[in-house]
Amino acid sequence: MKACCFTGHRIIKTTPELVQRLKDTIETMMEKGVTDFYNGGACGWDLLCAETVIDLKTKYPDIKLHLLLPCPPKEQTKGWNKAQIVRYNNVLQVADSVTVISEHYSHDCMKQRNKLLVELSDCCICYCRTPRSGTGQTIRFAKEKGIEIINLFSG
Repeated sequence: MKACCFTGHRIIKTTPELVQRLKDTIETMMEKGVTDFYNGGACGWDLLCAETVIDLKTKYPDIKLHLLLPCPPKEQTKGWNKAQIVRYNNVLQVADSVTVISEHYSHDCMKQRNKLLVELSDCCICYCRTPRSGTGQTIRFAKEKGIEIINLFSG
């Protein structure tokens, strides 16, 4: 195992306990050999995961954060508030790689991004409270591939 993706909802209840569980889970995956972390760049769970990987890079400089964006940053962040855009831009600046899936936002670009996240990964750390979502779709892709899925949502 060497690569892990993240998927989760845009609206999450961020608590110190959730942040610690996320950090502990990422470190557990690293103990299993994960060095590459793939992230879709959405607000909410994706940004929290990206920031956590970035924080862990100070302790573990060999890990990598790869952003797989569904569309260009200006289109992905349309409708986001200033704080979300600042966090996004900070992550964008320090990511080890950035791949843009589609030149423009389209009906299909999120699904393409979600499929690629799973294709490149050996496990998936998620925050899923409802299967009727893009997060649920990504988890279904992960189940089809047969990779480990760790859901940190605790109701």
